[in-house]
Amino acid sequence: MEQISVFDILKVGIGPSSSHTLGPWRAAGRFLSTLREKELFEKVDRVSVTLYGSLSLTGRGHYTDLAVILGLCGADPEVIPPEDIRPMVSYIEQSGCMTLGGERDITFCPLQDIVFEKTFLPFHSNGITFVASDKDGKELDSETYYSIGGGFVVQEGEMPHVGEGVDVKKFPYPIQKADELLSYTKREKCSIADVVLENEKTIRSVPEIREKLLGIWDVMLQSIYTGCHTLGELPGGLRVKRRAAYVYGRIKPYLIYNDHREWARELRHVQADAKNVFTWVSTFAIAVNEVNASLGRIVTAPTNGSSGVIPAVLLYYLSFVNPKATDDHIIEYLLVCGEIGSIFKKEATISAAQGGCQAEIGVSSAMAAAGLCHLMGGLPQQCLAAAEITMEHHLGLTCDPVGGLVQVPCIERNSMGAIKAITAAGWALNNDPSVPVVSLDSVIKTMWETALDMNTKYKETALGGLAAQVPVNHPDC
Repeated sequence: MEQISVFDILKVGIGPSSSHTLGPWRAAGRFLSTLREKELFEKVDRVSVTLYGSLSLTGRGHYTDLAVILGLCGADPEVIPPEDIRPMVSYIEQSGCMTLGGERDITFCPLQDIVFEKTFLPFHSNGITFVASDKDGKELDSETYYSIGGGFVVQEGEMPHVGEGVDVKKFPYPIQKADELLSYTKREKCSIADVVLENEKTIRSVPEIREKLLGIWDVMLQSIYTGCHTLGELPGGLRVKRRAAYVYGRIKPYLIYNDHREWARELRHVQADAKNVFTWVSTFAIAVNEVNASLGRIVTAPTNGSSGVIPAVLLYYLSFVNPKATDDHIIEYLLVCGEIGSIFKKEATISAAQGGCQAEIGVSSAMAAAGLCHLMGGLPQQCLAAAEITMEHHLGLTCDPVGGLVQVPCIERNSMGAIKAITAAGWALNNDPSVPVVSLDSVIKTMWETALDMNTKYKETALGGLAAQVPVNHPDC
């Protein structure tokens, strides 16, 4: 059984895609580690990269080539200043030289050394192969990795179980399915958040868990703030105008603040009626994904393409439902969200290249619905019902990014996912939790069967759906 930490599901990264940007970035880092372990690093004179399947078909729109370059340079997606990314890549493109692992200069020409191969490898749609050679052109090592969604990476022949929960003391409450999670809460007479916290305590202390989760929320909040205060166009060639800042400028009252934390405190005093509250929620969600689409820093939750849903719903709760909420509420929300996401990953997928957008927006919306239901006093079975209701209405959602960019229709889908999560939480709270017609495990199984039946062109290939209907005439797309 996979032992997946909340921090595997919610992790800081750079946009626009967890599977096409963050995953290949991490894969490049793993390749560097392998070269060092085999004592080959000092002999490398050149590295070539081949991107397969979905990574090839939408790789340029998702900046997969940039991510690979940054990963080979040893840059960390959690800390690199986003404004440094393009200058670093431009220098390498112009000079034909890369500092491998931040230590050794080698020859690297992106146009020659990164190959986009449309062939799909058998194991997963997102395959990537690295080949290192010495100064005589002799191959030193070749490794193939797969970006399996949400920034998770596995090597050829490796079981997909790598996470923070691996190689530590076994979780006291091992969870594969939602029914197991529910049984623990009934046996221990506790909440979902309590169960998840006990598992997390096998990895780090409670103060460390709290600090890390609040750090996750701080990055989420910063991305909402940045999106709500940045006008202009998104990069990539579609000429999509940023809308979050425009809408925020129309609906905001007079507020005084200097940064994202002060802004969040001020929002707790905003009065919003039923007509306007969903405009606020949609603006929060769109703000995050405009930052994501701009190579900005966001939290993968559970993917980059769906990163706006969970923070938007939490800020909705803090601003309009319970302005007196504390850090404990934030922590519990993220614990519940993280566990729901891990169950979807174990039993189905969080990769749009495998399951379409139901695996991204659908999962993030289900996570947010469960977390919100918990904060609003829902019983564990009601929280699971909220997640089930949400996914039930995302089944079959295709991934069809126009121009291969995480912009149209992806950004708007985050706002719709946030609204569905809020609606589902309300329905779950008003339903009798003892008689669910459809269980969360059943809808997850259905989602996976739907993913298996879905035509490949609707799985993050930009070959079908809106991607095939909207004309794109720009070299960057």
